[in-house]
Amino acid sequence: MSHNKGRLFVISGPSGTGKGTICAEILKDINNEFSVSMTTRAPREGEVHGREYYFVSHEEFVLNIEKGNFLEYATVFDNYYGTPKDMVIKRLEKGRNVILDIDVQGGLQVKSAMPEAVLIFILPPSLAELRRRLEGRGTETSDVVEKRLAKAVNEIRFIGEYDYYVVNDDLGAAVDLVKSIMASEASRVPEKVLPIIRKYEKEQKGE
Repeated sequence: MSHNKGRLFVISGPSGTGKGTICAEILKDINNEFSVSMTTRAPREGEVHGREYYFVSHEEFVLNIEKGNFLEYATVFDNYYGTPKDMVIKRLEKGRNVILDIDVQGGLQVKSAMPEAVLIFILPPSLAELRRRLEGRGTETSDVVEKRLAKAVNEIRFIGEYDYYVVNDDLGAAVDLVKSIMASEASRVPEKVLPIIRKYEKEQKGE
């Protein structure tokens, strides 16, 4: 059975859970690629089209919306950001796993557009530890920390929509667990072969 096609992995989790660091470790594997988003904002100094983002005009972005070519998209400060479906599929067909680091709402949009996507939720060991991590950054006011904690609780409510969860108590262990999930998914039996298997089982039973 061929496993040449890659898989799309969506990694989500509240701010402070370390999902960005986990993604960075996962992307050290040459078989994994980060999903490049499309945006209408202007490129900043040093940014390259197709590396940080696909930089397009407002008109081109809207055209892609009309064509249904986004797994998810959103408006942020008057600019569009989205995940182009055709670019993801192109990488998957080349046998590459595509990693998408996105918030919960975006993750659910992706699952709706591409049900075969594998959703992984990164959890903190506890809300107390999450608070400690957020406060430890030293870059956010207490009001911002409280807002992030409230948002985290709201996001965690959607964990039932995800396929897996990983508690990031120890970074190394969390990364290893995500890698194990990805390896297991590579050996998942495709749904389309199950009717064939059942057919042979029935023949064996003489049905």
